[in-house]
Amino acid sequence: MIGKKYGIEVYTKNIGKYLYLGHAFGITVNPNAVLGDCVSLHKGCTIGQTNRGEKQGYPTLGNCVWVGINAIVVGHVSIGDDVLVAPGAYVNCDVPAHSIVYGNPCVIKAKEHATQGYFRYVNAENLTQMLQG
Repeated sequence: MIGKKYGIEVYTKNIGKYLYLGHAFGITVNPNAVLGDCVSLHKGCTIGQTNRGEKQGYPTLGNCVWVGINAIVVGHVSIGDDVLVAPGAYVNCDVPAHSIVYGNPCVIKAKEHATQGYFRYVNAENLTQMLQG
């Protein structure tokens, strides 16, 4: 019912703690995708599958990953912990922890505490604690 009304397709069983759906219209998550703890998905984003080629498969998102409006993460890629996927980004490559990724093709910039300030209850101190377990 909610899926049809709001256009939300989040069928994966591989979801960590504290999933946040911000302005949750048009969000699609592949059933085989893996989402870590403290993941934030925003309006129009897609966490999807690639059906052929060297990146055939579906994404794995680490802990404390923020995915912006209309961003797309596709294929057998790994998104590290503490990664900010900028709005409108097309990500079909692995992204190391503590990074910001934007653009198409994706551009990766290293940034300690990349998601600081993007999670309501996360600051530099407890982000470090969350990432350590």
